[in-house]
Amino acid sequence: MPARTITPFDTDWRFVQQDAPGAEQVTFNEAGWKAVVVPHDWSIAGPYDRTNPPGRGGGYLPGGIGWYRKQFTLPASEAKRQVWVEFDGVMANSEVWLNGHKLGQRPYGYSSFAYDLTPYLVSGKANVLAVRADNSVQPASRYYTGAGIYRHVRLVSTAPTHFTYGGVFVSTPQATAAQAKVQVQAEVQNQSAAAGTYTLETTLLAPNGKPVGTIRSNQAVAAGQTVTFTQTLPVAKPQRWSPTQPVLYQATTRVLAGKTVLDEYTTPFGIREAKFVAATGFWLNGENLKIKGVCLHHDAGALGAAVPLRAWERRLELLKQVGVNGIRTAHNPMDPEFLDLCDRMGFVVMDETFDTWTAAKNHAEKGYNLHFKDWWQADTRDLVRRDRNHPSIVLYSVGNEIRDDLNSPAGFQRYKEQQDLVHQTDPTRPVTMALFRPSQSKVYENGFVETMDVVGQNYREAELVAAHEAKPARKVIGTENGHELPAWLLLRDKPYMAGQFLWTGFDYLGEGNWPEIANGQGLFDRTGGWRPVAYQRQSWWGAQPVVRLVRKAENAGAGEWVANWTPTDFDTYDDAKVQVYSNCDEVELFLNGKSLGAKPKPADDSPRAWDVTFAKGTLRAVARNKGKEVATDELKTAGPPARIVLSTDRPQLAHDWDDVAYITARVVDANGVVCPNTDQQLTFSASGPGAVVAVDNGNIASHEPYQAQARQVYQGQCIALVKANAPSGKITLSAAASGLTSGTLTLEAAPARTK
Repeated sequence: MPARTITPFDTDWRFVQQDAPGAEQVTFNEAGWKAVVVPHDWSIAGPYDRTNPPGRGGGYLPGGIGWYRKQFTLPASEAKRQVWVEFDGVMANSEVWLNGHKLGQRPYGYSSFAYDLTPYLVSGKANVLAVRADNSVQPASRYYTGAGIYRHVRLVSTAPTHFTYGGVFVSTPQATAAQAKVQVQAEVQNQSAAAGTYTLETTLLAPNGKPVGTIRSNQAVAAGQTVTFTQTLPVAKPQRWSPTQPVLYQATTRVLAGKTVLDEYTTPFGIREAKFVAATGFWLNGENLKIKGVCLHHDAGALGAAVPLRAWERRLELLKQVGVNGIRTAHNPMDPEFLDLCDRMGFVVMDETFDTWTAAKNHAEKGYNLHFKDWWQADTRDLVRRDRNHPSIVLYSVGNEIRDDLNSPAGFQRYKEQQDLVHQTDPTRPVTMALFRPSQSKVYENGFVETMDVVGQNYREAELVAAHEAKPARKVIGTENGHELPAWLLLRDKPYMAGQFLWTGFDYLGEGNWPEIANGQGLFDRTGGWRPVAYQRQSWWGAQPVVRLVRKAENAGAGEWVANWTPTDFDTYDDAKVQVYSNCDEVELFLNGKSLGAKPKPADDSPRAWDVTFAKGTLRAVARNKGKEVATDELKTAGPPARIVLSTDRPQLAHDWDDVAYITARVVDANGVVCPNTDQQLTFSASGPGAVVAVDNGNIASHEPYQAQARQVYQGQCIALVKANAPSGKITLSAAASGLTSGTLTLEAAPARTK
């Protein structure tokens, strides 16, 4: 058998959405409990209610207590091995038992953790793993958290001598174009009854899978002891990781007793050199790189907090189109598989721990502030040990807009202790925090920011610029920023500004005032629909020629910016304020084929504006570089709704929990133009080996259920999320509405992908 066996532990759970005293006991009667597969977020099922205890922060969705139980029988081959269970995240205040024995508890729902099952396992009989998740103490967060075992679970077994959980650390202390040094630090734990001398063997594989080199070292490990092995391997002319070339090596590390392999662990990693320089900002592999980032919360709209990997992949693909190269995990640890995606797709990451320390925040008075003093060390250490092998991570943050008094010895100490712990656990990366109104907390005057590796500040960009220029030795980065032009110009024009993280990349649940149930400041709405601010940002950050048309929704410049040429009231709309976002030398605007003039690119990157007397038809923008047409965009006036058109982000759908297809349904007129003002309800149906698992739209005030087959159209469209329930066959999806020609499309089900 393999030295290390990893068994997915996501299926065959039983769940009840209530407290169930005694449910940790083997003999507990779980009749009536629901069969579920984890990851599982029960809160997203709703319903929305203004009186739900999580309130504004939790998006007015329910909280409470949920229990999970899973029965399993250990194979005979595992009887004399070390066995533990790994949870990527349980929301929240989790308690875990095996066969009635309590293994531990974790208040922080974002932490990944593991428990040793070995002492309580029984061989040849059913074992019962029980989990209680309690987020009934509310309000606990300023944004939606979800509820339950909302990330993956796995069972791991090895020989009694093995690597510790999170104990293999691969770094690249030297990473020049000519030569790299790869350092492997591996904690080996001997849980056998006798001391032994063990061999650590590490083999590096290049991105093409070919071996780069192997190194072996020996060390004695006493019974019950943990010893750290350290090895260094050279790599000549390495392929270095970057956002434009996100290549990954692998380190396969083995523990051997003689010739017997006791444990084996493979670590993907990237060879890269990252640093922050006070005068010139961020450098990666010797190149000065502006971090053009966004903040992301951990939910995905209709899916809640239990997010299939494909949903994150789709979101990152959209952000890439805008020109985004950086992600801030706001304001908590993300799913570890999300970081794997950032590694593979090429994003630099600011990895954040907490939204609060000891001081409470509005709408989250009963949150992590109640647990910080007892748990910050374990949660910080576990985050860093889990994440430190990801080349995407270039900066840790230990707090967001912390309300603790930073103009006091206690505030200084609290930050320093966290920064020191991060450095002890991972000495290769700097630490920051997202400062809140530093002029009030006096951190620029009292010496606090001089203790920070990198000074991070939310908003008030001119204040951060002044802080650096007052003391040019300060390394600075915008940790949270708005979409406005002046903020972008400070990043563009100030060489010492390492980067910015926009608030936010996507809309997220919570932090909305009823009837709003979501925050609408994203470049994209929660379905992936483009907002005008995304078009504008693409004109600033995108590498390809960009031209995008928007207009004010109401007459004479009133209302929001919209990307359509169909007013809500044709009788009162005649003065259209039009803007064009473009990075091209010249843009010419046409209305029904007649030129309204051409305008050059402003030096300050502001949009080009026209006052247009509205007429039905086609508004068209033509962008040119050096006189050559390189991009166009057009808006057409829609007629009456006529039919539904379906499109998909992927024609093939794997039979895998982590795969999901986004089906966009658009209501169009007889000519195929989207009708932005219709609000009809569409009903979806699926046949074949697939099912609609959720529906959604971009309306931040919609209270419709997500786990349904019907959804109201918003701005002309809505979405259905489809999963495969078999490894082959054709899935046919249809959408229908009264008075409209139905839309259909076909997906192909495929076997689960190898992970």
